[in-house]
Amino acid sequence: MAIKYSLARVWVALLAAGVASTSFAAPAAPPSQPAASPASGYNQPPKDILDVMRAPSPPVPVVSPTREKMLLVSWQDYPSISRVATPFLRLAGVRVEPRNHSKHDTPGGYGITPCATSFELVRIADGARTSIALPADACPNRPLWSADGKRFAFENTTADSVDLWIGDAATGAVHRVPGVHLNPMLGDELQWMSDQKTLLVKLVPQRMGPPPAESSIPAGPSIQESDGGKGQSSTYENRDTLNNKHDEDLFDYYAAAQLALVDASSMAVTPIGASARYESLATAPDGRHLLVTSIRKPYSYVTTADRFPQEVEVWDLATRKNIVVHHIASLPLADRVPIGGVELGPRDFSWRATEPATLIWAEALDGGDWKTKVPARDKLMLLKAPFNTAPQEITRTEQRYAGLSWSEQASLALLTEYDRNRHWRRSFLINVDDPQPQPRLLWDLSTDEKYANPGVPVKRQLPNGFWVLRQDGDAIFLSGAGASPAGDRPFLDRLDLKTLKSERLFRSDKTSYEQFVGFTGSDSRAFLTWRQSANDPPNAFIRTLGAPVEAAAGEAIFASSSSAVTHIADPTPVVREIKKRLVKYKREDGLDLSFTLYTPPGYKEGTRVPTILYAYPLDYADASKAGQTTGSQETFTRLRQYRLLLLAGYAIIDNAAFPIVGDPKKAYDTYMEQLVADAKAAVDEAVRLGVADPERIGVTGHSHGALMTANLLAHSDLFRAGVATSGSYNKTLTPFGFQNEQRSVWEAQDVYLKVSPFFYADKMKTPILIVHGADDANPGTTPLQASKLYEAIRGNGGTTRLVMLPHEPHWYAAMESNEQLVYEMLRWFDRYVKDAPPRTQASTSTSTSETLPH
Repeated sequence: MAIKYSLARVWVALLAAGVASTSFAAPAAPPSQPAASPASGYNQPPKDILDVMRAPSPPVPVVSPTREKMLLVSWQDYPSISRVATPFLRLAGVRVEPRNHSKHDTPGGYGITPCATSFELVRIADGARTSIALPADACPNRPLWSADGKRFAFENTTADSVDLWIGDAATGAVHRVPGVHLNPMLGDELQWMSDQKTLLVKLVPQRMGPPPAESSIPAGPSIQESDGGKGQSSTYENRDTLNNKHDEDLFDYYAAAQLALVDASSMAVTPIGASARYESLATAPDGRHLLVTSIRKPYSYVTTADRFPQEVEVWDLATRKNIVVHHIASLPLADRVPIGGVELGPRDFSWRATEPATLIWAEALDGGDWKTKVPARDKLMLLKAPFNTAPQEITRTEQRYAGLSWSEQASLALLTEYDRNRHWRRSFLINVDDPQPQPRLLWDLSTDEKYANPGVPVKRQLPNGFWVLRQDGDAIFLSGAGASPAGDRPFLDRLDLKTLKSERLFRSDKTSYEQFVGFTGSDSRAFLTWRQSANDPPNAFIRTLGAPVEAAAGEAIFASSSSAVTHIADPTPVVREIKKRLVKYKREDGLDLSFTLYTPPGYKEGTRVPTILYAYPLDYADASKAGQTTGSQETFTRLRQYRLLLLAGYAIIDNAAFPIVGDPKKAYDTYMEQLVADAKAAVDEAVRLGVADPERIGVTGHSHGALMTANLLAHSDLFRAGVATSGSYNKTLTPFGFQNEQRSVWEAQDVYLKVSPFFYADKMKTPILIVHGADDANPGTTPLQASKLYEAIRGNGGTTRLVMLPHEPHWYAAMESNEQLVYEMLRWFDRYVKDAPPRTQASTSTSTSETLPH
C-alpha cells in the first residue's frame, strides 16, 4: 500500500509485420490487396489481416487473494475512434473528460483505458464457471478483490459518470451503488478498507455547479519567473501543463473530490471530511487511520500535478463526524528536481503492514541528486500513532531507497536500494525494531542481470488487506522469469533465510511457458499457474508437487503434476501456421545478441523473403549483461501492428537485441556506432540463415525505437525503407535529458546533435514513413517532433510520408487508427521493400521526390 507520488509509467507495445514475395513458393495468404476503405475515410489492410485484428484476445485472470476463485476478464483490444475522440481537458499532466470526470488517457500518453467486455467467475478447485451479467453498454475496468475473496468491486464508465459496482463472489451477481459518481482524476479513487466490508472512494462533489467559464477578456498576462536556481523540470514542458489562470480554475474544479465510505452490503454512503484536491489515500492496517495527501497552491506552469505543493496528513476516523487530523509534512513545489532525481523532504510514504498504524517514509540526504557523492543517499523514517512525537530514523541507505517489503514476522523486512549510476541494486534483511545489528545482505547484483536474477518474493494478503512475504518457517518463496541462454523458463524457489540457500520447487518445461500465479492454500505443495505455448492459448492449471527427484542444476528437485482449471480456445487458428525460433549471434565486437525470427504461413526453408526488423534499444552498464537472452519462443503467438505483416508474406526479425553499453553517465557518447553495429549483426545473421533477402529488408520501431529507425536510415545502408512511429528526432527539444542520458544539452551538446536524425535529414535518402499520434502527451515525443522531421526530409529532397492519427496519444488505441497504421506500413514496405528494384537500379529508377498518392 505504498503511496503514489509520481505518475506511473506504463507498459511497452506489441508490434507486428509481413508481405507476399515473388520468390515465395506456394504462399498461404492471398495477394496483398487492401480492402475497401470504410466510409469514415480511414483505410484498411486486406481482409485476412482484418480478421485477425478483429478476433477477440484470450481473457486474462484476476485471481482472488484467497486463490479460491478467479475472474476471467476479456478486454476490448481496440475501442472505436468515436470513443478515442471524446473531448477532454489537459490539466497539469492529466487528461479529463469533462462530461463524466473520467480519465481520458493513462499517464504518459499511452492510450485510453480499455473496456472489459465480459467477466466470468471461475472456481479454481473444479473449474466451475459462472457468467456475470453486465449491462449491454458497460465499460468496466479491472475488478478489485476484497482480501477475504467474498466480493469484488469495479468502476464502470458511462457517458455521464464513472459508477461503482460491487460483485458477490458466491453468486456472481453484480450491483451498481446508487448515487456514487467516482472522481478518478488523481487516482486512488477506489480501495477496500481493512475490514474488507467497506470501500473508500473519491466522489465527484455534489452541487458543484457548472465548470468555470473562460472569459473572452484575459484576466492578465501569463507570468513565470525564475530566481536563478537551477530548475531542470523542463522535460515536462508540452505535456499538458497548465498555461493560465483559467486552466488553474479548471484544475481546481475537476480535481475536487469528496471522500466517502461505502458499505458493500447495505450500499450506504457516508461522506468523510470536506471536499478538496486529494491526490493519494491509504488506509492503515487498523482501519481507523487514513493517510491523506492533498494538493495546494501555488501551481506551476512547468511541472505536472504530482509535483505541485502537497499537504500530508493522517486522519483519525474513530469519530467520523469529528475527524482528528495529524499534520505530517508540508511539501513545497518540486519544480527543480535534478534529472532522474527525487524531491526533497518526506516521500514514498507507506504503512507498516504488521502494526496498527505506523508510518514509514524516506528522505533524501544528497539533495535528491544522483551526481552528488555522499556516504548515504536516503534515510528511512518511522512514526507511530498517535503521531505526536518526533519521527524515528530506522536506517540509512547507501544508494536510493527502492522499497520495503514486510514479512510475516513482525520486525523482519526486506529493504532494497538502487544505484542509478551503476545500474545496480542491493536487498537486505533488516530488523526494523532493532536496527543496531548490521542489515544482512541478501542480493547484490546488476539490475541488468537476467540469468542470475533471484526473482521476486511471493506475497500473501493479510485479512486487513496488506501484503507480506509468504513464509514457511524460516523460508520465503521466490518467483521469477527464469531467463537462460535458451530463453525464459519461469520458476518457483524456496529460500532459507538462515542459510540463504535456495531450492528449486518448479521450473517451466522447455515446450511451454508456465508462470507461477499463487499458492492455492496454506499447503505450499499446490499452486496455480498460467500456462501457454506457441500453439496453445494461455490457461490456468493447478500444479501439485510430488516426490523429490534427481535434477540437473537449475531444474526442479520435485516431480509435479498438473490439471487444467480453464479451457480457453484459440481465437485465431490461422496464426498457428506462423513459425518462430530463437536466433543467437554475435556483434562485431564479440557481444552476444539474439532475436526472435518469425516466418510467414507456408514458408519453405531456404526461401529468401522480404523481411522487417523491429527493435527497441536498451542501455546497459555492463557488456556481460547486455548479451543475455530474454523472452520465450513458447509464448502464444499473437499478432499486433507490424507483426500482422507476417500474414502478407514478410519474415520478422523481432525484438532484436540492440544494447547500448557503457558508463550510464555517458553511454550515449557511442550510441550511433553501437546502433549500426547492432543492426548489421542482426541483418547479417538473418541473411546467413537463408531467410532474409539482403535486397529487401526494412526496419521499424516505436518511440525510442523510432529514433533508432530514423538514425539507421541516416547512418547506414542496411535497409531499403523504414517506418518510425511516435518518435523523438530532435533531442535538443528535450534539453534536460532523454531516455537514460543524464546530461543536459549544455553539458553534452555534441551527443544531443549526433543522436538527432533531424540534423542529418539531408543524408536521409532511404524512404521513411513517419506515423504519430496527434495528441501524444509523452513529454519527449510531442507531435512537433514528427512534423519537423518530415519537413526537414522533404525540404532536402528525401522520400517520406507523414501520417498524423487524429486524437491518438503515444500508443494508438482506436480500431480505425490501428487499421490505418497497418495499411500504411503494408503499402510502404510493399513499395519500397518487397517491390524494390536491386540497389544498382534504385539510384536511377526511383525519384527521391516520389511519394505515394493519398
